[in-house]
Amino acid sequence: MPDKIILEPGREKSVLRHHPWIFSHAIKQIEGNPEEGCEVDVFSSSMEWLAVAAYSPKSQITARIWSFDRNDTIDEAFFRNRISAADLRRESLRNSGITAYRVVAAESDGIPGLIIDRYNDFIVVQILSAGCEHHRNDIVNAISSLFPGLSIYERSDVSVRKKEGLEEKSGLIKGEIPPDELVISETGGMKIIVDIVHGHKTGYYLDQRDNRAKAAMYAKGASVLNCFCYTGGFSLFALRGGAKSVTNVDVSERALELSKKNIVLNHLDPGRVKFIREDVFAFLRKQKQKGEKYDLIVLDPPKFAENKSQLMRAARGYKDINMLAFSLLRKGGVLMTFSCSGLMTRELFQKVVADAAMDAGVNAQIVDTMSQACDHPVGLPYPEGLYLKGFAVRVMQ
Repeated sequence: MPDKIILEPGREKSVLRHHPWIFSHAIKQIEGNPEEGCEVDVFSSSMEWLAVAAYSPKSQITARIWSFDRNDTIDEAFFRNRISAADLRRESLRNSGITAYRVVAAESDGIPGLIIDRYNDFIVVQILSAGCEHHRNDIVNAISSLFPGLSIYERSDVSVRKKEGLEEKSGLIKGEIPPDELVISETGGMKIIVDIVHGHKTGYYLDQRDNRAKAAMYAKGASVLNCFCYTGGFSLFALRGGAKSVTNVDVSERALELSKKNIVLNHLDPGRVKFIREDVFAFLRKQKQKGEKYDLIVLDPPKFAENKSQLMRAARGYKDINMLAFSLLRKGGVLMTFSCSGLMTRELFQKVVADAAMDAGVNAQIVDTMSQACDHPVGLPYPEGLYLKGFAVRVMQ
């Protein structure tokens, strides 16, 4: 008999709406002896079959749903079909000349716990759930058949694997090890150097692609401050948009080194750019004390909240850094501010930014709302997929 998860009364509602997660407190009982990562059938309290899911006993998300179709078998063909369909949905992006994009965005593309990014001829995978780990060979074989001749590199060196009872892992799966400096093409033919092996996430922040390009809209004749600049993507578009000067700030010497190379690679003027290796909070406080002012500031900090218990502390952090940024903006200046903390809702983030402006003594208005790029879709039954939110806020004259 197949292993079963039987839900508490009323807990089937989210499953019927096709939400892909089942939390431990929603489970009434488990029948059989399912192994970690293996398939279990999900039933309502009235024993109505609902879905087939991957079992993860060490996680609060005890089951992640593979399919709501009882006829589906979770095997290599299943993953090949899901990955192929997801890549087909990115066809217009591929045809635009962009050479780096997200192929599979986990739950939002129907494969919970799996990230697949493509950088030119390299596929980078993140295997983040017990179910995907169990089907590792099926997933790798599916990718190999769909992208023949491409190298596959793993970047599952992320803390979320620990919540699934998995160790962090990275390394070459197939083909060639990526070079330390791989050049990709972004919006408008902008060239970006990416370090797949050592860089953040899978090598780059693909989710900010559209927002980087928007920086050019606000940059003409502007003095620009790019905080947490990483390899300087926002700065490149600001320079292309006619920025008078750009200051890049990051704690990573390697990131600043690559940001310098990116400027030269795109035939932009390095004489208009400063590079500061320093903690952003400390740098902003110093600039405030000096009375420095900028026309455009970009705040793209790392995730401040990993879980609900950290949310209020994260809100204070976002407020502090935005308040400092507002104090450094000239009247008429624009702040492009972001949060990639999934637990920080857009409504809460807007309130935090509004409070920061109030405390900084400025009157400001939102002139644009921003989110993750189109290759990072959000499944309608899975609102948690919307993690990146941003505002372009203008300080009023």
